[in-house]
Amino acid sequence: MKHFHLFVIFIITSTLMTSCVTTKKYNALDANLKKIENDKNDCDSRLAQSKLAADKLATQNGYLQSQVDDLKKQLEDAKKNNSQVLNTLQDMSVLSNKQAESVKQTLQSIGEKDNYIQGLQSAMARKDSLNMVLVMNLKGAIGDLGDKDINIKVDKSAIYIDISDKMLFNSGKYTVTDKAKSVLGKVAQVLNAYPDIEFMVEGHTDSVTMHSDCIDDNWDLSVKRATSVVRLLQTKYGIQPSRMTAAGRSQYVPLDSNDTADGRSHNRRTRIVILPQLDQFFKLLVKK
Repeated sequence: MKHFHLFVIFIITSTLMTSCVTTKKYNALDANLKKIENDKNDCDSRLAQSKLAADKLATQNGYLQSQVDDLKKQLEDAKKNNSQVLNTLQDMSVLSNKQAESVKQTLQSIGEKDNYIQGLQSAMARKDSLNMVLVMNLKGAIGDLGDKDINIKVDKSAIYIDISDKMLFNSGKYTVTDKAKSVLGKVAQVLNAYPDIEFMVEGHTDSVTMHSDCIDDNWDLSVKRATSVVRLLQTKYGIQPSRMTAAGRSQYVPLDSNDTADGRSHNRRTRIVILPQLDQFFKLLVKK
């Protein structure tokens, strides 16, 4: 285009130099030159606009291509998932009627075990409630005796009643004192209100060796003290002997150290252990 413009100027100049042209013709040529210049500028502007439009279309095309690629990937993932689902369904369809029945029985067994566990938990809760009521009744019946002389507690589903030896026996003896009979009578009153409950009477000594004409050693003393309490509960307060067990523990289950007088005093005791009713739990194991 530039060369063309120079060529036109050259022609016009040559004409002016070689010919006599009128002003009118010169003006016409100048007008044509300006028109050509304007047309050239218009072409340049349109070319720039076309380039911008082409760039915009290229950008849009890249974005659309990215969306297409993403949709293709989603389609491939969906196909894979569908294939996995179909394979799973095919595997499930392989289950025979026998296998299906086995699964049904397993689920039924799980349900039965769950009911069994809930039954045991309910029974244990009832047992714990019974123990708490029994402890409250025992404490209410015994009254204001000091904790050093008598102590009642619940441990591992059993109730323990510890009575110091100074309340029950004279030193080195196994005959129950008159003062002790009043205390044992209050305990027996509560125990008689629960005829299904079984219990054990344990005799405990300290580590000081005991020997006399009537007592061989600490084992002997602990057993005889337990037997004296059991015999009194049976003959004087009417507790069924089938509910009771007499046992001697000698010095081998101490509550405190035998190195001090206070410790030995704590260890010399008679313990009544109200046993958990295990037969009730064993009955739960038997299918009806």
